[in-house]
Amino acid sequence: MNQLNVGEIRSFDGIICVGGEDWWYHNRGHFDFQIMRRLAREMPVLFVNSLAVRMPSVTGDRQFAERIQRKLKSLARGVVNVENKFFVFSPMSVPGSTGQKLTGWALAPQIRYAAARAGIRRPVLWVHCPAGAALVGEIEASAVVMQRTDRFEAFPEGDPVVLTRQIAELKRASDLVVYAAPHLMHEEAGEVKRQLLVTHGVELEAFIAAGGAAGERPGKGPGDISFLPRPRVGFIGGIDAHTFDPELFLAVAARLPKVQFIMIGGCSLPDDWCTLPNVKFTGRKPYEMVARYMAAMDVLIMPWNQSDWIKACNPIKLKEYLAVGRPVVTTDFAALDGWRDLVRVARGAEEFASAIEAALSTPFDVAAARQRVAPESWDAKAALVRDTILGLGLRFDAAAAPAQSVA
Repeated sequence: MNQLNVGEIRSFDGIICVGGEDWWYHNRGHFDFQIMRRLAREMPVLFVNSLAVRMPSVTGDRQFAERIQRKLKSLARGVVNVENKFFVFSPMSVPGSTGQKLTGWALAPQIRYAAARAGIRRPVLWVHCPAGAALVGEIEASAVVMQRTDRFEAFPEGDPVVLTRQIAELKRASDLVVYAAPHLMHEEAGEVKRQLLVTHGVELEAFIAAGGAAGERPGKGPGDISFLPRPRVGFIGGIDAHTFDPELFLAVAARLPKVQFIMIGGCSLPDDWCTLPNVKFTGRKPYEMVARYMAAMDVLIMPWNQSDWIKACNPIKLKEYLAVGRPVVTTDFAALDGWRDLVRVARGAEEFASAIEAALSTPFDVAAARQRVAPESWDAKAALVRDTILGLGLRFDAAAAPAQSVA
């Protein structure tokens, strides 16, 4: 692919986004889902479900069969026009260096074919999943954008050697790198051509509506938690070893036996990691239901560990928690800068438990929290991304060939 030169104007007719998640399975609040759905109101977008990154083991991974079944279901769907000009496709791919050799030759043709069905022939190539580095040069793109909202090389289930190499390749090839965490952006300032900071957004209307008016008591919530006693402390999100701190959580919940802890989200920890009677697990919930679950809590928590992944993160749920209008207790991480006055930051189990008790007994300034998140809508974030892409010297050509009918 030829590099995009300053002053040069190139046309494009859509975006191919190599995402970091699977549209059919993961929470649709993620950055790439939110941004691409909004860009698809104006231009065709092909969202390529996350290419293989983790190294599953038949003997060591209790979720191996589930993940394989999930991937096969995604593959079977073909190219799907979900809404507006937003198309979703799952290509066949295999993780690791050996897997790349097996499927690398077929990856770009699969995606070119899917893109053509969505009416995209001269794309901007947007890459979140590092394995998408294999597409640079194989897909003729008007520009390459790297989404650096996660430190993928810190993902414990991936091959760090392969991921580090892929990320380095993407940094060299990208005309623009989009960050969500300011400190990670500053850290890599000399490694890329252009940078753009787009911190995570929030669907303001949905979360504010679910949370109700300031001072309004939390409701009972959806049926599977409506019978649970108060006070309730909730966590919404993936319960995974590379982000969540199980030891901290267990110590906190044990210290507060009269508090009902409700865990909303998938869990990849061992089945028996938590057997405390005051902890309820509900499993994954549709994104459209997340705000209602948050609103049914008296306090919302983020018990993060100190992994390299968390150190480079900008959690989406922080702004969602604040928009819904419930007090927040969290461990410390760099992306809290600018928000610390609205949350309670705790170090260690004793301090975390005390912070929850304080949050339960102290009125929360809902108006201040919502005022702070008011400029942070996903619509505003998507508009910033669109304008920056066009500012690279690109012109969207709406006269592209119409999409073929899709399954």
